[in-house]
Amino acid sequence: MSHFEHDDHSNNLTTEASDFSQIIENGLSRRRFLQTATAGSSVAFFAASPIANAMARPPKAKPLLGFDAIPTSTLDTIVVPTGYQAEPLIAWGDAIHPAAPSFSQFNSAADQEKQFGDNNDGMTFLPLSRDRAVLAVNNESTDYDTLFDDHGQNLTADKVRRSQAAVGVSIVELRKGPQGWVVNVDGRLNRRITAYTQMELTGPAAGDEQLKTNADPTGTQVLGTFNNCANGATPWGTYLTCEENFNGFFGSEKNIDVPEKDKRYGIRSGNGGFNWHQFDERFDIEKEPNENHRHGWVVEIDPMNPHSKPKKRTALGRFKHENAALTINKNGRVVVYLGDDERGEHIYKFVSKGKYNEHKPEKNRDLLDEGTLYVAKFTAQDGEMHGKGEWIELTFGKNGLTPENGFTSQADVLIFTRQAATQVGATTMDRPEWVAVHPDNEQVFCTLTNNSKRGNDGMETNPANPRENNIYGHIIRWQPKNGNHASDKFFWDIYVLAGNPEQYSNDNPRSGSDNINKDNMFNSPDGIGFDNAGRLWIQTDGNYSNSGDFSGMGNNQMLCGDPNTGEIKRFLTGPIGCEITGLTFSPDNRTLFVGVQHPSDSFSAIDGIPRSTVMKITRQDGGVIGA
Repeated sequence: MSHFEHDDHSNNLTTEASDFSQIIENGLSRRRFLQTATAGSSVAFFAASPIANAMARPPKAKPLLGFDAIPTSTLDTIVVPTGYQAEPLIAWGDAIHPAAPSFSQFNSAADQEKQFGDNNDGMTFLPLSRDRAVLAVNNESTDYDTLFDDHGQNLTADKVRRSQAAVGVSIVELRKGPQGWVVNVDGRLNRRITAYTQMELTGPAAGDEQLKTNADPTGTQVLGTFNNCANGATPWGTYLTCEENFNGFFGSEKNIDVPEKDKRYGIRSGNGGFNWHQFDERFDIEKEPNENHRHGWVVEIDPMNPHSKPKKRTALGRFKHENAALTINKNGRVVVYLGDDERGEHIYKFVSKGKYNEHKPEKNRDLLDEGTLYVAKFTAQDGEMHGKGEWIELTFGKNGLTPENGFTSQADVLIFTRQAATQVGATTMDRPEWVAVHPDNEQVFCTLTNNSKRGNDGMETNPANPRENNIYGHIIRWQPKNGNHASDKFFWDIYVLAGNPEQYSNDNPRSGSDNINKDNMFNSPDGIGFDNAGRLWIQTDGNYSNSGDFSGMGNNQMLCGDPNTGEIKRFLTGPIGCEITGLTFSPDNRTLFVGVQHPSDSFSAIDGIPRSTVMKITRQDGGVIGA
C-alpha cells in the first residue's frame, strides 16, 4: 500500500455527538436508499452520511478521474485505457542476481534465492534518488501445479525446500532510464527473504512460553515468513509485510486433537495443504505445537540493509493480517490500521506509546514494539448504513481480558488476538482485507471482500455488514473523532456496496449501491490504495466466471474511485484466472506498479508455465496516472 499531486479537499466534518445525531436524522435510511437508488445517480447514497457531506467536492470542481473507463474483459491479457500502456517489470523466476539461472521448474532452492519469488502480492516503491529505487514485493504463496513438473505428486524434502524458497519477500533495486523504471539485476540491495530466513520476535509476546520450540527455547528467534499478503511502509524507511493464511503450511502425520484456541486460526491435523510437515518437522503440529503461534504477525524489514534481520512485531497482534496502513497522528504517535481476512473476523488499530521523530530516523526503529492494540465496534440507528464506532482496548486486565476469561497475560491477548476481540464484543466483519488512509489523513477505507456465511451459522447481519450471503462485498470508511486517529471514537459509512444491477432490480440489495451501474460493476474488492491526489484504486479478487450472479463482470479488475463523489470507473482488467493485487506508485505518480497473481494459460509464460508478474503502467504522454 502506498500513500502518495495532492488536491486540497477541505474537511469540515462536525464531530460533536449532538451535531452528528442531527445529521443522522436527516440522512436516508438503508430501506429508503434501496427504494430510491438509480443506476445513474450517486446523490442519494452519498448524501446519506456526515462523512460524505464533509468530503463533497464543489459542483464546479475539476473531475478527479480523467481517463476513459474500459469495459469488462474475458481476454487472457492486460487491458488499460486508451493512452496508457502496460508492460511487465518482473515475473516469478526472473533474475535479481547476476548469477541467477534462467527460470525453470527444476530450479533449486538456492537458484530461487537469486530469483524473483512466486505469486507476488502487496508491494511498496521506496525511492533512493530521482533515478534509483527499491521495490519491496510480497511473494504470498506458490502453486505446486506450476512449481513442479509433477504438480507436487511426489513430494520430497528438496521440493519442500524449493517451495519454501519461492515464498516470502523479494527486494529489488530499480533504475530509471529511457525505458522508464527497470530492474537492476546488479543492485546491492537485491535480496530474497524466504520461509527459512532468520528473524526475531519482538514486543510484549516475545519470549512467552507459547512461542518457545525445541529449536528455539528462548521464544525470540524464528525462521521465515510466508503467505505474505499485503503490506505497509513506515516514514522511517522500513517495509511491513503481513502474514495471512499461515495455517495452510501446518499439519500432522497423525490425527491429533488440536486445541480450540488454535482451531480458531485454521490449524488442523492431517494435511494442511502444502505438506511441509512431512519433511520439515517444525510444521508438524504434533512435534512442535507452538510453531504456528510464531506466524500470523506483521514483520518489519529494513530494505536498505541487506544484512538486517527482519522483526516480527508482536504488539500489533496475531491474526490473518491483510495489510498494515500506517499514519502519523497529529500528536506524533504512530497509528497502524489492520484487517483480519476471514469471514466474521475484525478490524484493528494500534497506537504507539512513543512518538515519531522525523529528524532522527534511528529513534523510530522500535516504535511498533510498544503501544496499545484496539478492535473496532460499529453501531448505527436502525436501518442506517452509517453511524458511530468505538475502538475497544485489548489490554490484559481490561474489558474482560482476565484470567477468569482465559487470559493470563498481555502475551495471551496478542497471541490469541481473535479470542480477545470476541471477548470484548467487537463487530464481526465480512472479511476485512486492505485498509488505506486518505492522503488528507482524515478518512480511512477498508475493503470487505465477501462473506457467504453472513446470515448463516449464527452470524447475523449488522449495520456495517448489512447483506446476507454477501457475495459481492463492499468498502467501508471511517473518520476519527476530531481528526484524532488515537481517539477511541469514530464515525463511519459505506462508500460502495458492490453488486450486479443487470441481474438484480434496484430494490434488491444485491444490485449494489447507487454508484454501481452496468458500466462499473465488480465483485470482491480486495486491494486498495490512494495516490497523492486522493484517487482510490480498487483491485478485485473474486468470481470471474462471467455467469449467473457474476454475469457481465468479466475477469478480475482494477477500478478507480473518487471518495468525494462516489464515482467509480474501471481502469484495468487482468488475464484469465488471475487476481489483481498489489499496487504502488512512483513518487511523481507517473508510473503505477500492479500485480498479476496466479494467471492461467499463457500469461508471462516460459515453457508453457504461466508466471505471476509485476506490471508497470504508464501514460503514453508521460502524464500522471488517472488524471
